[in-house]
Order: sequence, then C-alpha cells, then structure tokens
Amino acid sequence: MNVSNYLNAIEEADLYKRFGKVQRVVGIMIESIGPAVNIGEVCYIHPTINLNKKPVLAEVVGFHDENIILMPYNEVTEIGPGCLVESTGKPLTVKIGRGLIGNVIDSLGKPLDESALPNGLSSYLTEQSPPNPMSRPTISEHIQVGVKAIDTMLTVGRGQRIGLFAGSGVGKSTLLGMIARNSTADINVIALIGERGREVREFIEKDLGPEGLKKSIVVVATSDQPALMRIKGAYTATAISEYFRDLGYQVNLMMDSVTRVAMAQREVGLATGEPPTTKGYTPSVFSILPKLLERTGTNKNGAITAFYTVLVDGDDMNEPIADTVRGILDGHFVMDRKLAEQGQYPALNVLKSISRVMNNIAGKEHRELAQTARALLAKFEDNKELIQIGAYKRGTDQEIDKAILYYPKIMNFLKQDVFESLSFEETLEKFKALLNGGS
Repeated sequence: MNVSNYLNAIEEADLYKRFGKVQRVVGIMIESIGPAVNIGEVCYIHPTINLNKKPVLAEVVGFHDENIILMPYNEVTEIGPGCLVESTGKPLTVKIGRGLIGNVIDSLGKPLDESALPNGLSSYLTEQSPPNPMSRPTISEHIQVGVKAIDTMLTVGRGQRIGLFAGSGVGKSTLLGMIARNSTADINVIALIGERGREVREFIEKDLGPEGLKKSIVVVATSDQPALMRIKGAYTATAISEYFRDLGYQVNLMMDSVTRVAMAQREVGLATGEPPTTKGYTPSVFSILPKLLERTGTNKNGAITAFYTVLVDGDDMNEPIADTVRGILDGHFVMDRKLAEQGQYPALNVLKSISRVMNNIAGKEHRELAQTARALLAKFEDNKELIQIGAYKRGTDQEIDKAILYYPKIMNFLKQDVFESLSFEETLEKFKALLNGGS
C-alpha cells in the first residue's frame, strides 16, 4: 500500500470552513458578502437568533458587483442581517435508486410522508448534460400508451418526447394517469410541478391508483413552494429518469406542467435582474427549456419516453412557451376544449395533433388506416356547417357521403373510459375492423 498518496492527500486537504454574511434580503433574493462560490452551488444559511433552527438551503443564482445572490429552497422566515452563509462546494444532489419506486418525494428527493429514505440509494446530480447527438439511437419501435386515440392515429415511439397542449380543466392530468397505468414502460417518473396541494393526493389515489403507483416515482413541487423548488422538481424528475435509463430501463417521464417550470424560471430571472421580454419571460427561460427537454429521449442503454403538458393561456397555441416547446419536441397532442364540452374524452383533436416519428415506427397497413381515418375526419370538418344546416344533399359527393357515415363511428371509437385498458394489438384490430366496414 502506498502511504505517501494518503499523506499527500491529507496535506493538500482544505480543512477550513469559509463563511459569508447575509447583507440584505429583497423578495425571494438573498444577497451575501462571500463566501467564494460558483453559480449553481448549494449553500447553508445559518440563523443567528434561533440557533436550534435548521439551516436554510439556498442556491447561488448570480452575482451583483462582488456580492453573491442566493435563492432559498424553502421559506426565508429565520434569516436576518449577519446570518452566516456556508458553501457546500457542490451543486444539488439527490438520492436515487430502485428503493424509491412507489414513493412520493419532493424536489430535494425527500419523502413527502416524512418517512426515512430506503437504504441502498446513490447520490446523483440533478443537473446533467443532454446525451451526445451521435450517441442517440434512432427511434425504431412503438410503445403502447394504452389510449386508443394515441395508439392508432398518433403512435408514440420508444424514446419520443411529446407535448400535451391544453387549457386548464380539459383533462391533462387524467390523461397522464391513463398513460401511467396502461403503458408498457418499466417505470413511470411523474413530476407534478406547480399543482394545487389538493390535486396531488387526488391524482395519486384516483388518476394513478395503487396499480400505477407500484411502478412509479412521483416528484411533487406544489404552487405554494418557492420558485427554485418548482424548477428543481423538474430537474430532479429528469435526473431520476436518466438514472433508470442508464440502467437499461424503459422509462416514462410525465411532467405536469412545463409551463409552470418556465413561470418559476421567470420569477428567478426577474429577481436576479434579467430584462423581461415576450409576455414578461426572461431570456434564461428560453435557454433552460432546450437543456431540460433535450435530456430525455434515447441513449445507448435505454430510453425515456417523455410527456410534457403545456398550459396554453386562453387556448392560444402560439403563446411563447407553447411555441418554443413545440419546436423542441418530437410531436404535439392538442386537447380541445370544444371536444371536452361535447363529452368526447380524451379530448384529443387528432387533426391538430402530430407524432413526428409515427411514419418511422408504424407498419404500412397501420399508416394507411390512420391516413384514411384522418382524411375522413378532415373531410367532415371541412363540410360540417353545410351538413349541419341541411344544405348538403346526400349523393352529391361520394367522399363527403363516406365521411358522414364514418365520422360518428370514428369519434365513438376514439372515446375511452378512464379505466378502460386495451393492448396495442387489440386496439389496432378494432381500428382495422372499423375502417374495413365494421361497426
């Protein structure tokens, strides 16, 4: 054994703890003089009055002159002038492992029921670089989602990234619960970002259910938590997905919603002095979105199939976040409020939706069936007003006659009860029978 290496390490070790001091707190921003830190490092802020209180965890988000700007992961109720700021010298890490499956955790990886973490977990950085583009295998096989409208007409590939675009109250969370229960993925990682506290337990118990929770890890950052916790919720969920992907698992990552992550980043950006741009969003919002979304997908070990919900204000599909996310992802599914009001569930507007990899992963017969159904729906929609007011006479146009016959059948087929479960093969057989003259 070479003792000299150990002696050298001891001699070179820095045994001093270096502290800074809080100078001021403005809104959600804490400014301190020292210590020497880098952007992204985690610090402890020690209360000076109530010494029995736990130190506040904060992250370095910027610099102002020579002062450090920190943002806390929790509320800043015990911080005053002169509080000591201690650097950990490293960015945020969370404990990840198979023992987390079936648990509900917060953005820092701690169980929400305040129980102890299981043994055998590994420390993992929440911020990782996206895989090298040349090391990403192409998407070549489909994954069963268990939703008829998606499996037949918007087929999803293993490792694809999809955006679910919808206004509030159209059924995004319920659809995610269906996918989590019915999908053939090995593990679900579900990030509930900026959700109402009431909806968290409701989603876990009703939408996800005991069967879905058995193969899921749920990361929760509710709307009342600081902006940094909401951002870290997205990063933690993505890091957990990456960990299991690297072990060779097929992972489903479901994030509800990426819009609230962008809103949280806007809060951080404005607090650190960034100029507001489109709709008040700061430039950092548009730089973190590609970094976050590109981390998912395929790599040489496994695949993360990602579903990101996007809230569209006033059902405006061209608002800044929706437009940016749509340009990054491999497809977009639009949930239509009009369909929801008509009792069509899931309220997916298949004519406005697209899966960019479907042509590469679906067989020739499947593609032809989907194109036929899409053409029939489009033909009916184009002539809907004429048909509804009785201005169209049957027999005038053979294609319109066929669309009138098949439209209600296709729409009825695309309807699905929340707890109805069908395999990919069963769904495709029924779809084929429908378009080949079945009922």
